[in-house]
Amino acid sequence: MPHWSRQVEPREPPDVLVAGGGMAGFSAAVAAARSGARVLLVEQYADLGGTATTCGVGAFCGETVGQGEVFDDVIAALDRLGAVQDYAPYACREFRKFDHELLKFVLADLAHAACVELLLHARVVDATRSGRRIDQVLLHTAAGLSAVAPRVVIDCTGNAALAHAAGLETLKGRPGDGLQLPMSLMFFIRDVGRPVAPMLPAGCRRYADKSELPMLSLWKEGDGKIGCKLKVIGFDSTDADGFSDSEIAARREMMSVLEFLQRTSHPTYKLDYVATQIGVREGRRVVGDYVLTEADLRAGRRFDDGIALGCFYLDAHSPTDTANVYQTEDRHVPPYHVPLRSLRPRGTDNVLVAGRCLSADQMALSSARVMTTASMMGQAAGLAAATAADAGIALNALDIPRLRADLSARGAVLDA
Repeated sequence: MPHWSRQVEPREPPDVLVAGGGMAGFSAAVAAARSGARVLLVEQYADLGGTATTCGVGAFCGETVGQGEVFDDVIAALDRLGAVQDYAPYACREFRKFDHELLKFVLADLAHAACVELLLHARVVDATRSGRRIDQVLLHTAAGLSAVAPRVVIDCTGNAALAHAAGLETLKGRPGDGLQLPMSLMFFIRDVGRPVAPMLPAGCRRYADKSELPMLSLWKEGDGKIGCKLKVIGFDSTDADGFSDSEIAARREMMSVLEFLQRTSHPTYKLDYVATQIGVREGRRVVGDYVLTEADLRAGRRFDDGIALGCFYLDAHSPTDTANVYQTEDRHVPPYHVPLRSLRPRGTDNVLVAGRCLSADQMALSSARVMTTASMMGQAAGLAAATAADAGIALNALDIPRLRADLSARGAVLDA
């Protein structure tokens, strides 16, 4: 194997480095910056929002009130732009639609207002550890390679890319066969007011009947646009070739579905927009000081270090069947806590995660991964990181009652 050696330009070290700018990473960065920390937020794409923007998922799942002041500010900004559905409790409506294109502006604007140092088109390449601490993180940016030495790091990459690069323990998939929750491709079609000629590229399957289609969800977006969500199975989001193959296969399947819709139910619609990235529900998850379990969720378990309150149902589709089939019939769970220990990778002092790479089993992840709960986790991680960086202490030495009180004061409902 070749050995590479190169001098890397150092960046000014932040108090807190947040890797990944989805709803969890955005919320972590803003919360930490509002707490007085110098924050660097690294995002691989041109926009913040992750699944909500890059992947085209235009609906918040679960409860959208009581998630914390950062999420409240997002909703308020969207509302001022007329870009979010009116509020209804989760018990009355499972999803709250929003305009995912305007969300891109809202998130960048709020991050800027909080004085977050935002580095777009950049991603984590590698990391080094010294004992229980990550001490150096290697980044790839538009200018090339650079290194940063933060006091605290928060991995919000979804696939635990930073934790994995640092050699921390991770897991993925379900017990037994290791299969991951299915992916989904979001694409959008628009009514052009005239018949369009259905076109099926060579090699794409021609569907004769609706019953043959893979799981497909359609919803109206307004202005003649319809959103489409297509279930994609059989790929590993943490494998380089597998992830690439998933994108290619998903778009070929999209063309088959599009041709069927144009030929049958939507003869005046043409393809309008396809999400930049396929939507990933599960990649790597860290092994934390506590692994949140399905049993915890079903029991509505509360923890002394509970820092987020989840309520969404167990959204675990079968990874082997393209139809609308779930792994469990009983999907309801009562409100439950996500403990801070599930955001703290085992054996570390200055590392947190938030979002879908938290320490949880697959069934627990299927609920806790949604954007509302991810934002709540992110706000907690950001506040915890800023506090630890300012005091110069390990994350496991934080005053948990004080942290929970601070989160409650910032609009997070932890004990509903």
